[in-house]
Amino acid sequence: MRLYVNIDHVATVRQARGTDEPDPVRAAVLAELGGADGITVHLREDRRHIQDRDVRLLMETARTVVNLELAAASDVLALAEEWRPHQATLVPERREEVTTEGGLGLEGDEARRWLSAAVRRLRDAGIRTSLFIDPDPDAVRASRDLGADAVELHTGEYANTRGEERRGQLARLARAAALGRALGLGVHAGHGLTYENVTPLAAVPEIEELNIGHSIVSRAVFVGLERAVADMARILRHARR
Repeated sequence: MRLYVNIDHVATVRQARGTDEPDPVRAAVLAELGGADGITVHLREDRRHIQDRDVRLLMETARTVVNLELAAASDVLALAEEWRPHQATLVPERREEVTTEGGLGLEGDEARRWLSAAVRRLRDAGIRTSLFIDPDPDAVRASRDLGADAVELHTGEYANTRGEERRGQLARLARAAALGRALGLGVHAGHGLTYENVTPLAAVPEIEELNIGHSIVSRAVFVGLERAVADMARILRHARR
């Protein structure tokens, strides 16, 4: 199980005042010291938090790897080809949303053309590709057909439910993960995961990578980022015992 730490919300605090601190690149250093296996950033078309400068510096300084989240139909695609991060995760992007609220829409020829072209460009640049999708069998199969190397399963519905409904969402995620593995895809997951809800998901054997940001940054306000990452990494290790 790999822990990729999303540092977008460090940049959100910086952008709220339009200053140069806190610096997400410095946050990445502390996350790596805490045990992160990779750093995730979402360079949005509207540049609401992470900036081009942040990604350029991360590419030069990260000791682990960089997972760049981006929309397929944006100027960021050309930047990804130039920067060549270890991994690019294609995500849906809407200006009115606070954060990404669902998986990519894979229905319709136009959407698939956009995604197929983006995956092809990224792979031609030597970048590992992942698609952020809802945990549905059709979406997993479509991701394989589009040529992606991996899928990231959207865990928002799991995170936002309780009791029997959450157990149902966990089973849904486990089925999608098993299908993805059977089809030869790497299987990642993320969105809304916290210290309280991550253990059952981390125990799913087919999931090889979790992307977690908001909960870690929130905890870091009280205990510091290095410890917050170390605490999450410890939970993930124990989940597989």
